[in-house]
Amino acid sequence: MYTLRDVTKRYTRGKTTVHALDGVDLTIEDGGRLVIQGPTGGGKSTLLQMLGGLDRPTSGSVELDGVDLAKLSEARLTTVRAQNIGFVFQSFNLIPTLTAQENVETALVPLGGKAAERRRRAAEALDSVGLGERLGHLPGEMSGGQQQRVAIARALVKQPKVLLADEPTGNLDESMRDEVMEVLETMWKEHGLTFIMVTHDSAIARRAPRLATIRKGRVTITENAAA
Repeated sequence: MYTLRDVTKRYTRGKTTVHALDGVDLTIEDGGRLVIQGPTGGGKSTLLQMLGGLDRPTSGSVELDGVDLAKLSEARLTTVRAQNIGFVFQSFNLIPTLTAQENVETALVPLGGKAAERRRRAAEALDSVGLGERLGHLPGEMSGGQQQRVAIARALVKQPKVLLADEPTGNLDESMRDEVMEVLETMWKEHGLTFIMVTHDSAIARRAPRLATIRKGRVTITENAAA
């Protein structure tokens, strides 16, 4: 479970102080699904970075299962991310010279283990997102939707507790958007993930049971009973 208490994040730009997050209190239960929306520059990605341990708050606490990520050493924080948190980004972030299977394997390297076991798990993860026949393909040989599915497989191959997605359908057309969302929603349900996603797409936001709207660093939560 995530528990955020009075989280603030301030940046200084010249003589101006930007309050990216301003006293955020938020609880996200294990297995929950939350969509984050708001205007550009409102703090969406900053909040996601806090949840992923990619940035630290100026003040306040960001606890995952009772551990304050803000107080961990860089080495311990890297371990938490490697073991417990999967990331999916808008730009896919695949290595163009590696095959789909090799790209997925990169998530397992920090965890150690034998190469043969990494290959097996990567193949299984790709098969779970419908790409079992694309193991040897390079990113440039696949569609945008297929590349994002490789990225999802890479995020999930280490069997994380949390999946964080930053505009995962932002570079896709409508049909590919729906394809990728179906994969994400299936993985969330099947693996019992805590799934948190930033999106500008209101159609996607309406599908989530909880919506966090962030404006000028302040968060408002809306429950969606119909989702």
